[in-house]
Amino acid sequence: MIPFLDLKAQQAPLEPALIAAASHVIISGRYALGSRTTAFEAAFAEYCGCTQAIAVSTGTAALHLALLAAGVGPGDEVITTPTTFVATVAAIEYANATPRLVDIDPVTWTMDPAKLEAAITPRTKAIVPVHLHGRLADMRAIRAIARAHGLVVIEDAAQAHGAQDAEGRRAGALGDLGCFSFYPGKNLGACGEGGAVTTNRPDLAERLRLLRDWGQPRKYVHAIKGFNHRLDEMQAAMLNVKLPHLPEWTRLRRQAAARYDANLDALGIAHAAPGGDAHVYHVYAVRVPDRDAVRARLAPDVETGIHYPTPVHLQPAYADCGYRRGDFPVSEQLADETLSLPMFPGISEAQIDAVTAALARALRPAPSLVGETA
Repeated sequence: MIPFLDLKAQQAPLEPALIAAASHVIISGRYALGSRTTAFEAAFAEYCGCTQAIAVSTGTAALHLALLAAGVGPGDEVITTPTTFVATVAAIEYANATPRLVDIDPVTWTMDPAKLEAAITPRTKAIVPVHLHGRLADMRAIRAIARAHGLVVIEDAAQAHGAQDAEGRRAGALGDLGCFSFYPGKNLGACGEGGAVTTNRPDLAERLRLLRDWGQPRKYVHAIKGFNHRLDEMQAAMLNVKLPHLPEWTRLRRQAAARYDANLDALGIAHAAPGGDAHVYHVYAVRVPDRDAVRARLAPDVETGIHYPTPVHLQPAYADCGYRRGDFPVSEQLADETLSLPMFPGISEAQIDAVTAALARALRPAPSLVGETA
């Protein structure tokens, strides 16, 4: 069985450093908002090319607090896409705002700027483009539309640590605010939950630091109504060990994606267009007919995933957004057809070749497997 994700193999070389870092935290007696969090914030801000990074408890908290820091609230609308994890839309509702959705581009699978302007109303306050699977949304076009309408741009960069635009600017530095998740399976993952918001605006950074810690500029002084969304020191310590390895992990992901591209092109199997530096391949997905059947045929030999099988607007919990099947045809088709193949730093060429060979067989099963007769 070729695993979808092999965190054990990726982290094995780091185990001594991770264990030492964990021991230091335990011995220190400081477990929240200490020196390790401060060190990680500085290092991650520098990595992203931002002046500020505010570490928080989860990627969802990052989105929620970023929206609040940007002034989003009751009566406001926030535009995003239905092709994302539900946290993107949930965070908008946590801010007591209304999600408005636009479809994705059929080539990049990220927010389609051509559909964005029509969704803007006098109530629109912010745009949340999602860097899906590790690929940057078209930030140049999105920022231009946002500037023309005076809107805040908040990047959902939960899958895009290190992705760069044509000018070399990284995810998290391309909007007013950038939101990251450090869930263990992310390109940069903690050993538990974690998140961060990046920005170049000191005013937003100051408000974010208040919002994550009960609105306290100092202990027991609550300047604004805030939340308990601090990153704990243990996770900060783990991230400090891992962050220096992120560039090499990204290189390995891109190397693996290039081999997948070549193999799949030779087989005529559809996949997302190569993204260059704009893509860090958190997920490597292909489009296949009869996806669920193909996945079942692969299951004995290849572990796969689906990101995401149901667009947000068709999830029962978000029926109150007011959309129905057919409203976002590209997102709906992608949800029905995409299959995520094994992708992790260190996946071997032999494993990639075996995956693509298995996929080719799964797409052309023997007649007996599909009920055909001679």
